[in-house]
Order: sequence, then structure tokens, then C-alpha cells
Amino acid sequence: MVHFLHPGLSPRNIVPPDAQKDALGCCVVQEEASPYSLVNICLNVLIANLEKLCSERSDGTLCLPEHWSFPQEVADQFLEVMTWQGKLTDRTASIFRGNQMKLKLVNIQKAKISTAAFTKAFCHHKVIELDATAVHTDLPIPDILSGLCSNSWIQQNLRCLLLDSTSIPQDSRLPFFGQLTGLRILSVFNVCFHSEDLANVSQLPKLESLDISNTMVTNISALLTCKDRLKSLTMHYLKCLTMTKPQILAVIRELKCLLHLDISDHRQLKSDLAFHLLQQKDILPNIVSLDISGGSCITDGAVELFIRQRPAMQFVGLLATDAGYSDFFTAKQGLRLVAVGMRNHPLDLPVQFTASACALNLTRQGLARGMPVRLLSEVTCLLFKALKNFPHYQQLQKNCLLSLTNSRILVDVPFDRFDAAKFVMRWLCKHENPKMQTMAVSITSILALQLSSEQTAQLKEELLMAVKELLTIVKQKTTENLDDVTLLFTLKALWNLTDESPAACNHFIENQGLSIFIQVLETFSESAIQSKVLGLWNNIAEVRELSSKLVTEDVVKHISSLLHSKEMEVSYFAAGIIAHLTSDKQPWMSHDLQRSALLQDLYETIQNWPSSSCKMTALVTYRSFRAFFPLLGNFSQPAVQLWALWAMYHVCSKNPSKYCRLLVEEEGLQLLCDIQEHSEADPQAQKIAASILDDFRMHFMNYQRPSLC
Repeated sequence: MVHFLHPGLSPRNIVPPDAQKDALGCCVVQEEASPYSLVNICLNVLIANLEKLCSERSDGTLCLPEHWSFPQEVADQFLEVMTWQGKLTDRTASIFRGNQMKLKLVNIQKAKISTAAFTKAFCHHKVIELDATAVHTDLPIPDILSGLCSNSWIQQNLRCLLLDSTSIPQDSRLPFFGQLTGLRILSVFNVCFHSEDLANVSQLPKLESLDISNTMVTNISALLTCKDRLKSLTMHYLKCLTMTKPQILAVIRELKCLLHLDISDHRQLKSDLAFHLLQQKDILPNIVSLDISGGSCITDGAVELFIRQRPAMQFVGLLATDAGYSDFFTAKQGLRLVAVGMRNHPLDLPVQFTASACALNLTRQGLARGMPVRLLSEVTCLLFKALKNFPHYQQLQKNCLLSLTNSRILVDVPFDRFDAAKFVMRWLCKHENPKMQTMAVSITSILALQLSSEQTAQLKEELLMAVKELLTIVKQKTTENLDDVTLLFTLKALWNLTDESPAACNHFIENQGLSIFIQVLETFSESAIQSKVLGLWNNIAEVRELSSKLVTEDVVKHISSLLHSKEMEVSYFAAGIIAHLTSDKQPWMSHDLQRSALLQDLYETIQNWPSSSCKMTALVTYRSFRAFFPLLGNFSQPAVQLWALWAMYHVCSKNPSKYCRLLVEEEGLQLLCDIQEHSEADPQAQKIAASILDDFRMHFMNYQRPSLC
């Protein structure tokens, strides 16, 4: 969300870096950058070997050795790690029975356990917090409440209960909420929770924080019962609400103790409730945090006036609204926008690091789609500025890399893609963990297409390192016979990096790329892999000084075979290689018969292809048509000319606005006219040339161009 963050509101679990220590390799974010703690390592080993270390009861559940005992904090952490690893089941939950574990903070998110297992394992402990978010339907909310209320201590002392996305059987009631008299925090987001349940909950004597978002509540008037104690209310996407806006505002007006209110709007319900809220002068006098993201009709002026009347405000959420760009927000003391903090404190490492973490969290939650392009552009540019100022802080770099995995940023947002490519290529060679490596490879494959040929040539050192590292990955995956997503991204990255880049093509050959790719073809038969291998060889074949390197027995054997592939894109790329290689007689001086056979095979194959406007699985794109022009003028080899025309017509029919414009800018129209008028031209070639020119006339009638034949 577009948040204005108070300097004191730091994200959870983030440890601000120490500039002196971190330069020596100390952690920036503890759980990611540091070695795991000894406790964490021990818990992981224990969980991995739980079956071996525990005995089995007669009912098949596990039991800890009798002499084992866990401190409360370690027991809480043990349960949490088990839950996150997906190891909490009826069989394993039984180790929490008895008194060997003393739990206070119970986290069973998304666990698949039964009501009986839950009650036996957890409801005898002195639990003060329970997170049962999205637990399996075997453990519905009524059973959770019944189990908790079976312990009088829990009834009086449970202070936090999270039940988001947890199931309720049809026609069930929730009578037990009222017995949890110690409850301070309750979240029932995305739960079948009704107005009568709200009335029950609102009577809890200590309730301070409530989330009823995406529930079945039709009337919120029951909140008036807890108006003198409720401090936080989240209620976005109340799709069943039947109250009028004045009625809703009348209730909110009475909640004078509220410090936080979230009425952010779901993208499917474009409400103007927030707009009307901002017009009220006598509402929310003590509010500190307000989220109205997604609301309609919200303006900078209305938000500014609202905040001026409430000087204690520290946060306002304005994602997917038209507000947030007034100078007021950058000048108001106590309010910060992430981009403003980064811009104003470029050499402050804690500010830059925390801001990078905020930016990452915002973009990774799918929220980037609702952010203005200029905001995303500014934040992305500031992230790269931070990288230059703090080149040795790995977690800052990791945050930036992860932010770039957002497709909207990579495709739509203006930023320095040349600097980004240099950074990502250097990161690629750091031998990070496989997930980070896959991300770096996928980003490289996209950025490579967005760089001009001149920019790619300027990369030099980074390009050499990247090609070498990518080939190492391909070789490793091939040796392991592992055709996973990383292999596909790596092949695509190499293909895109070598596109109109003689330097990259040369690096590929010098680092045994040809032999590695031959091994790929001999190991994998998937068309998605074959087309990427052949696509890269096409790039090499277009480079006249390197194309002869492809005229080897192994390469020719494979492209001759794949020319007859049933997959159109594989046959197409194989044909392209043959067309480029055979257009030059020099490398074939001692293999003229083989060259003639290839040309004949190429000609017959193209004759059997479908129309040039046919669909292919792989999206064929070209930066320019310049590599085709020598082939178009080759009237002595009609197969070569025919392939070039078929390829040009194919992309022109798929993206006429781009490729017909290229025909004008690169002066290719005259070559097509020459083919159409040439007395010795192949009839099929003349037909395709005429079709391209007809398409051009259709899409570019207003162009000033040479007269067409």
C-alpha cells in the first residue's frame, strides 16, 4: 500500500543494520543473513528425527521420552517451527500433551489436525495467544472455541485469538466467544461470522482490537457496546453490509477511543465511504492510523484537511487512490512516505535498509498493480541508488533483487535497465541459494530483451561472467538430467543475451557452449528446450564471423533432424539456422553436396508449412530485420529467401505496429518490392512478399514512404 510511515513504526522482525559490524559480514536481517541460532538448528534436527526419537502410543500418536522437558519459550518456538514446516499432524501434535511442554503462544496456522488432537494437545496449557489461521476443516471454529473454554484459566487469560479463513459448519452458532473474558485481540477475517456473533463479541470486557473483514456482518451497530475500549478496527470488504453510509459513520463517530481504522476498499467494491469519512470534523479525534486504500473520490485536499485536524496521525494508507502526491505529505512533521525517506537520507543505512524492506513487502503482496507508475519508478530508482551507496550490504541487495521479480516493475516501470542488468548479472555469479539464483536468471532473461544492442555491448565484464555462469548452470542441470524451471529460465536468458550481440555469442562459443548445448539436445527431447537451444544457435548463425563455428557434424546432424519436428517453432528455428548457414558458401567448400541437400530439404519443408500467420507456442520476436536483408537478396538460393520472407510475414502478422514500422525505418520495403518484381524470383516468395506489402498498406496508410510496387 502507499503508506506514510512514522519513523518510529519499524516493520516487524527487521533488525536495523550496524554499519561497522555489517561490513564484516554481520547480519542485516537476522533470520535471513545470519547463521541460524543454535536453538533453531537443534529444533530443526529434532523435528527431522522426531519419529526416531519418540515412542509410539497404542493409538499411533507420538510421545516424547519421559525425561525430556522444554522451557516455555523453546516449546513455543518448537511448535511454530513444526507448523511452518507442515509437520503438525494428529500423530505429532500429541507430543504437546502432558506437562513436558508448557505453551503460551500456540501457532497452528494451516495445520491439518482434528478437534480431538487439538483439545488433547493444547487446551490444557496456559495459552495467552492462539493463531489458528486457515486451519483444516477438520478443526472448525466452534470446536476451537469449545476446546479453549474447557479450560477456565484460558477463558480468563487468553488475550489474542486469530481465526482468519477458518471454517464454520453450516448453521453452526458461536456461543463461546462470550466466555473468553480476557480476550483483547480477535481476528475473524474471511470467516462466516454474522451480526449476532458481532453482538456477542462486542460484550467482551477487555476487547481492544477487532478484524471483521470479509465476513457476513450486515450491521455494525453492536460495536457501540465496546465503544469505550475498542482501539483498533479493521473492516474492509464488508460485502453484506446493509447500513447506509450515514448510519455507518454514526457508529464510527461514537468510537472515540479508536487509534487504528482500516476501511480500505476491495477492488470489486468501489465505495465512497472513505470520501464521506474525510468530510467529517467530529469523528475519530484520537486516530493515529487510517487505511482508506482503494476508496473512490479521494483527493489530496480532503486527506490533508483531515490530517491537519488530527495532529496525532502517523500513518495513512492511500493505495489505488488519486491522493498522496501533495507537497503537504513530504513537509508534514511525523509523516513519511517510503520514497521520501529514501530520497532525503541517501547515506543513512538504517533508513535505506528499512525502506527497501517496506518496498519489497509492498510489491510482493501483489499491491504494485494499484500503485502509480511514477511512484514505482521513483522507488525502484532509489533502490538502485542505495545499492551504489552501500555495495557491501547483501540484504539490501537481496531486497532490491526480490523487488525486481515483480512483473509490473520489470515491464511497465521506467528505470535504468542497464544498471539493473549489471547488478543482476553480478548477483547471478555470487552462487546464492537456488531460489535466489532462479530469480536472478529469470530477471536476466527479461532485462536482456529490454537492452539495446549497444547497451549489451557495453556490459563487457558482466556479460562474460553471466554467459559463463549460465552455461555452468545448464551443464549442471543436464548432467543431473533435471529439466526444471531454472533450466528453462537459463536457456531463455542465454538466448536473449546473445540476440544481436556478437560479443555474447563469442563468449558462448569460447566457454564450450556448443558442446554443452549438443548435450542438452541429446538429454532432453521437450520442444520448449529444443526451441530455446535452436533460438540461440540462430543468433550465432546471424553473426557472419562466427556462423562457420556451427558447421560441424554434430550441429548439422541435430538441426537436420529437428527441421522435421512436428512442433512448428522447433522446425522454424532449425530452418532459420540452415538458411543463414547455407547462404554463405565459404564454410561448405568441402561439403557442397551436404549444403545442397540441406537447401533442398529446407525448401521442401517450408512448402509444407502452414500459413505464415499461424500460431506458434514460442513467441518469436526480433529487434530488427537487418539480419534478414542479406537472405532476401539471395535469388540463387530460393529456400533461403523463402525462409526469410516467411519469418518476416509471421512476425508482421502478429505485431504489425512494431514490424511494419521497422520495414520503414530500416528501408526494407524496397527489398520486398524487388522480390515481387524480379523475373527469376520463386513464385511462393513473390506471393509472401506481396502479402507483407499488403499488410503494410493496411496498417500504415499515413506513412510517408517510397512508392510501392
